[in-house]
Amino acid sequence: MIYFKFPFNETLYSTDGQSTHNCIKFNSFDGLKQIDFDGNIIEINSELFEQQSITNIPLPKDDRNFTAETQTEYLQKLEQVIQIIKENKLPKLVYSRRKIFKDFHTIDLKESFENLCNSYPNAFRYIFINEEESWMGAFSEVLGKFNKITHEFETMSLAGTLPVAESWSEKEIEEQKPVSSYIQNILEHYTDMIDVSETYDHVSGNIKHLRTDFKAKIQPEQLDQIIRELHPTPAVCGIPKEFCKENIQKLEKYPRELYAGYIKIETEETIQYFVNLRCAKLHQNSVHTFVGGGITAQSDPEKEWRETELKSEAVLKNLVIL
Repeated sequence: MIYFKFPFNETLYSTDGQSTHNCIKFNSFDGLKQIDFDGNIIEINSELFEQQSITNIPLPKDDRNFTAETQTEYLQKLEQVIQIIKENKLPKLVYSRRKIFKDFHTIDLKESFENLCNSYPNAFRYIFINEEESWMGAFSEVLGKFNKITHEFETMSLAGTLPVAESWSEKEIEEQKPVSSYIQNILEHYTDMIDVSETYDHVSGNIKHLRTDFKAKIQPEQLDQIIRELHPTPAVCGIPKEFCKENIQKLEKYPRELYAGYIKIETEETIQYFVNLRCAKLHQNSVHTFVGGGITAQSDPEKEWRETELKSEAVLKNLVIL
């Protein structure tokens, strides 16, 4: 079962399960896992959503006994990350952690999802539950959007994070630049028809990011290869990609699973790919939120910790705990 809403669109969608066609696919960060949802995409009216209450659907148990990284552990690990960045002259490396919330009786899934949708109208918002796991998220980063009719491809460089009221520093500006360069370099291999926007603020709840938009004309047969080259972007991995990906898997305490992977959604006219960032894995007895940040040689570990705490609120503040 899955419910979702597109950015700037309050129509609720699901799948009908009436065919083997997979319109929706969740891909893990490491590319080793894929979760498909069978059937065509359909609209769900509010009355039907009320009747199909998801609150009573049992969540999977959390039986892996994970313990979250403490602040002290995180700060110590970040010092190690920064040393690796300096020794290898890396523009950035993205380090993430889990924040685990326990000590509750149950979660009102319907109210929690509605809260998330209302809090982030400019994000892709979803909740899904299957026999093995359940996830919920809301995020704005588009890995790619392809128009089947015009063959226009859109993507974005989204990096750097601050509370909305704060001003950008050199650290955030320098963090976003290599993400933009990385995307432009990939697109230039496929077309010389590329439009690049000015960099501007992208607000998401209580935080903001620096964003640059890209539009390009490509051939349909190029799409899959472009997505493979874009993922994982420097915004969720680092530069150079393979080196950073290898070190992420060594340094981080737990596997990212679906966090920082991407979701593919295909309709009659478009194929869209969303990066799965502000998300949480839901259990009967715990909630695991996944949060990370782009680390550079100039990063302040204490500030990076506060940034991840802010990001974790995206899901946690919208949960209705019973």
